[in-house]
Amino acid sequence: MNRRFTIPGKVYIVGAGPGDRELLTLRAARLLRSADVVLHDDLISPDVLELVPASARVQNVGKRCRRAVITQEGIARRLIFYALQGLTVVRLKGGDPLVFGRAGEEMDALREAGIEFEIVPGISAAFAAAAAAQIPLTDRRLASRLVFVSNHHSRQKDGLGWGDLATPDTTLVVYMPGEDASRHVAELMQCGLGPKTPCLLISRAGLADQRMIRTTLFEMSELPKVPAPSLLILGAVAGTHAASVEAAKVCAKLPKKLAAKRDPAPGSFFEIRLREFENAIPPTQESATRLHSED
Repeated sequence: MNRRFTIPGKVYIVGAGPGDRELLTLRAARLLRSADVVLHDDLISPDVLELVPASARVQNVGKRCRRAVITQEGIARRLIFYALQGLTVVRLKGGDPLVFGRAGEEMDALREAGIEFEIVPGISAAFAAAAAAQIPLTDRRLASRLVFVSNHHSRQKDGLGWGDLATPDTTLVVYMPGEDASRHVAELMQCGLGPKTPCLLISRAGLADQRMIRTTLFEMSELPKVPAPSLLILGAVAGTHAASVEAAKVCAKLPKKLAAKRDPAPGSFFEIRLREFENAIPPTQESATRLHSED
């Protein structure tokens, strides 16, 4: 009796970066062009998915805003199913797959099933956001520590448990800060951060419609809602700024009482004054900003 044996395919867990196709790695782009199956996160930009051949099977398996298209276990089963058919499978994740991307769970499932896989790194949101804002994440004069935290990791009602993470010489990067980032303010202050600690909220970093809002820890309760994905940077480095209007593509509208407080503090590097606009500005247009510096 003749039997057909299929050589198992391979799974590539690929980082898509912040969304701009030009920020993909060369290897990621090549794999997408040759994939048989692509299982992608919900926030992967259409621009990136255009690289996938028309003959490939493309499925959105993302989870966002507490809405799951498919469970994490279901994603793993699909990866294994397609690989066992001898197909080249790309699991496409936003940013870098190893940073809050649940790649560990998928790698465990593939190992248990005996499926070969490879990790292709991507530009994480923290690096894309810092680059867009033209700020360093570490600076020997200001921040010697860098901490990444995911707001989705903890379901405790009493906060993320900052402990000794929140110190004046630390840059805190909060992935997926949620709609109410202000709920962490009191705990962060109790950990030693001052009310004037600079904060930077960045939405859709690296894309044409990115938005940036500069504020302080005390004023964080005034932050408006911004489109996902978003990221919050706290620490002294968030108050630095290069002398270029191009550093902020779009400034979000803020309440007048908050905008009135945007005068630069003596000794600061540079500060963007966020102003009220009488007419709504489309998010893809550059908003006017004014840079202030001390002589």
